[in-house]
Amino acid sequence: MFKLFLAICRLLKKEIEVRYEKKINRLYKQAKFPKCKTLNDYIWHDQINFSTPNSKQQLLDLSFIEKNENAVFVGTPGTGKTHLATALGIKAIENSINVKFWRVAELVDQLEKEWKSLSIERFKKKCHKYQLIILDEMGYVPFSKTGSELLFQLISDWYETKSIIITSNLEFRQWNKVFIDPRSTAALVDRLIHHAHIVSFTGESYRLKKVDYRMKLATQLVVNKKRHSA
Repeated sequence: MFKLFLAICRLLKKEIEVRYEKKINRLYKQAKFPKCKTLNDYIWHDQINFSTPNSKQQLLDLSFIEKNENAVFVGTPGTGKTHLATALGIKAIENSINVKFWRVAELVDQLEKEWKSLSIERFKKKCHKYQLIILDEMGYVPFSKTGSELLFQLISDWYETKSIIITSNLEFRQWNKVFIDPRSTAALVDRLIHHAHIVSFTGESYRLKKVDYRMKLATQLVVNKKRHSA
């Protein structure tokens, strides 16, 4: 009888594991991350500055999502903003949290298409299921007046109902370059930073560092080759 009980427990455990794996795979496909980036391979550097002493811990333990708080990653391109945002999104999925990733320009383009086809309300309803939304590269591409208004409305709908992570290479005072109406910009920033963890990234781009390293390595190889052939 005891052996039968153990066998049943093992079967139930296996069933739970299979269901969990299927759910995680479904959530991951739904999120549509451009690349898989995790916290395991994230490089923390001393030029990442958090707005409050406990912001880092609240981001890592995902407690900010439970509170419907936001996170805004601002700073130099190539310093790890998107990697960290994606890694937090993947960790959230591993905790069975519904996540969606958008590049902001792509989201605005989709919003304009939904608006023209009179299906914007249906699109908004589809977003209700997401608990964490990642908006990447705010400020890289300016929007049309319609696009900025639609994005403003969408973020207003999400205010205090879900968590948003935004990455941007622009300081808040420069967001006027992206949004047409200064008042909408101010209202949008106000909604985003209320209950938000602001993280600033400074320093040199990782990508530029890698290019510099490869160029130095290639130069050294050429020098060494000339020495050997001399």
